[in-house]
Amino acid sequence: MHSLLLVDDDRELCDLLASYLGTEGFGVTCRHNGRDAAALLRERSFSLIVLDVMMPELNGMDLLKQLREQDATPVLMLTAKGDPVDRILGLELGADDYLAKPCNPRELLARIKAILRRSESPQPASKSLQVGALQLHAGNRTGFYGNEKLELTGAEYTVLSLLMAAAGEVLSKDTLTEQALGRKLTAYDRSIDVHVSNVRKKIHQAGGDKDLIINIRGAGYMLTQEQAQ
Repeated sequence: MHSLLLVDDDRELCDLLASYLGTEGFGVTCRHNGRDAAALLRERSFSLIVLDVMMPELNGMDLLKQLREQDATPVLMLTAKGDPVDRILGLELGADDYLAKPCNPRELLARIKAILRRSESPQPASKSLQVGALQLHAGNRTGFYGNEKLELTGAEYTVLSLLMAAAGEVLSKDTLTEQALGRKLTAYDRSIDVHVSNVRKKIHQAGGDKDLIINIRGAGYMLTQEQAQ
């Protein structure tokens, strides 16, 4: 059974979502502020965390920042409807995806399943990838630039693997959204842009060229084979 940590100060919403997700076969634990959630995460791990942005004592962004200093547990952020700043900031800090509140429980379930599929799907070692100094090891979903490990989230790993598998070719944002996030690209959705930006930064911090992944305006993104040598 997959274990979920649901962190939201709206107790009524927590109870509703926990009940619904429980009927779908998930084990759900609720916490109603960031400080209690942080204490629990020091004691045990979860398959995925659903994290509200606005909370007392320790908000969702600060909790996410703390979490990403320690591990890559998948995180789905719940953000205020119509607040793109929170969505982009959450993705920049390492969230795997976001959903605006109020949310439909069925859509939340679909997002959770999509994240878990890509973060846990077993891949044979033969599907490991290397393009120049970039390496991805599919067996344990780790990435390296040369000898430097890339601390990638699940979404970032999947985006980079798609770009590496198609090195030298342009992948549209529609394709990346569908294959990496498990959903259709919608208007004003910048999730892929932020995930690609995070991957670029991590490669650059490991000694790689910041232009290793380029944006082809109006077309999508491409991993340049020449830069990766």
